[in-house]
Amino acid sequence: MKTKDVFVCSSCGAQALKWQGQCPRCGEWNTLQEKVVVRKKGGISHVHAGIKGIPLSEIPIENTEARSTGFVSLDAVLGKGFVPGGAVLVGGEPGIGKSTLLLQLAAAQAQMGNKAVYFSGEESLAQIRSRAERLGLLDTGMLAIASTSSDEALSILESPDKPDLIIIDSVQTLNSSHADGIPGSVSQVRAVSSELVDAVKKTSATLVLVGHVTKDGQIAGPKLLEHMVDTVLYLEGDRKHMMRIMRVLKNRFGPSDELVVFSMREEGMEIVEDPSTLFLGDRDDSFSGAAVVMAMDGHKPFAVEVQALASRSVLSIPRRTALGFDTNRLNLILAVIEKRLNLNLGELDIYAKIGGGLAMRDPGLDLGVAAAVLSSFYDRPLPAGSVFWGEVDLNGRIRPASGGETRLKQADRLGYKPVFQSETCKTLDDLQAKLFGPAE
Repeated sequence: MKTKDVFVCSSCGAQALKWQGQCPRCGEWNTLQEKVVVRKKGGISHVHAGIKGIPLSEIPIENTEARSTGFVSLDAVLGKGFVPGGAVLVGGEPGIGKSTLLLQLAAAQAQMGNKAVYFSGEESLAQIRSRAERLGLLDTGMLAIASTSSDEALSILESPDKPDLIIIDSVQTLNSSHADGIPGSVSQVRAVSSELVDAVKKTSATLVLVGHVTKDGQIAGPKLLEHMVDTVLYLEGDRKHMMRIMRVLKNRFGPSDELVVFSMREEGMEIVEDPSTLFLGDRDDSFSGAAVVMAMDGHKPFAVEVQALASRSVLSIPRRTALGFDTNRLNLILAVIEKRLNLNLGELDIYAKIGGGLAMRDPGLDLGVAAAVLSSFYDRPLPAGSVFWGEVDLNGRIRPASGGETRLKQADRLGYKPVFQSETCKTLDDLQAKLFGPAE
C-alpha cells in the first residue's frame, strides 16, 4: 500500500497536490482540505481481457413498466410514473414542501399495494408519525426508518423483500463508512449517492433522493449527483404563498421541460389541474400599470399579471427593480422604449414584477412588460380583457414568441380580447398607437 497526501476542495471536489488559499476550479476560498489517499501496489496498470460489447438487438428486454405515482399529472410529467430501477433527485428550499409531498407519494404507493419505505435522516420516527397523522396518512401501510447510515439504506435495497419505492430524506444527512468527511461533504455525498444509485439499478425499486440547495438555489453537493440520477425535479415557490411549482430539469424517461402546479394546504399538497388563471388573483382592469400576459412555462400556458410602476425619482441614479424575471431584461426593454418611442424615462424610478410570486424566464413576457410600463407612464389603464405576448428586439420590433398557437388557443378559451402579439403589432410604435393613440 502507498499513501499520498492531496488537498480536496469541500465545495466542488477538485484535487490539488499542494495547499492553496483559493480553489483553482470553483474559486472558493479556504475550502482545500488535506486528505490521505491509499493506493494499492500496481495502481490501475492491470488490463481486463475478454471484455466484448453486446449488440443492442440481443440485449434481453426487462420489465420496465412504470408504476403510477398516484397523481395523474405527475405521472405525465415523469413519463408514466416511477420507473423500476430509476433514481429521482428532488431539490428545493427548506420548508417548501419536499418532505410533505414525498410522504404523500409513499402513502399513495402503499395504498396501491406497493411496498414503500420512507428513510429519514432528518426526523425521528415520532416526528414522521406526527406529520403523517396531520396529513391523514397513518393507516396507509407505508414503512418509516429514521437513520443516518447509508449502509442501512443499502441493506433495504439488497434484502430479499425489496421495496417498490424508497425515499431518502435527505442525501446530505447520510454517512457512508466507505468515505471520509462529515455527512454533507463532497466526498460523503458522492459516496452515498453512488452506492444507492448502483444498488437500485440492480433491482426493480425506484429511488427518490432529497437534495438540499445552496444559497444560490443550486442543489448542494457535487454536480456529479445530478448526472448520476435519471430525473431531477425542483420544487419552488414563495413560502408566503400557497402555490408551489415542480419543474423537471432532467428526465431520461419523459419530457424535460414540463411542470406541475401544487397548492399547499393543511392536509398536504394538492395538484392544481388547470392553473391557467390561478396566478391572476382578484385583479381590477381599471388600474394602470397592469397587463395580462399569456406566458409559457414548458408546454403549459399561464395567464399571469405583469405589474409596473413608473414614478418620479429623487435619486441621482433612478432605481430599476424587477421581481419574477431578469432585471437586465427590464433594463433592455426600457432602453428600447426610450430610444424607439422618444420617451424620457431617465428621471423615473421603474419597478416591475410578476404577480402571484412567480419567477419566469419566458421571452414572451417582453410585450406585456412594455405595455405595463407605458400604461403606468401615461397613467392610463389598458383595454379591459386585453392579453399580450411577444418578444421585443433592440430595433423595437415585436417578434413571435414560441408556442404562439398554444397561447392563442388558451386566450380564446379564456375569452381574452383584444389580443396583442406579433401579428397584430409589428413594432412598439404600433403598440403605443393602438393603446394610447398616435404619439404627439
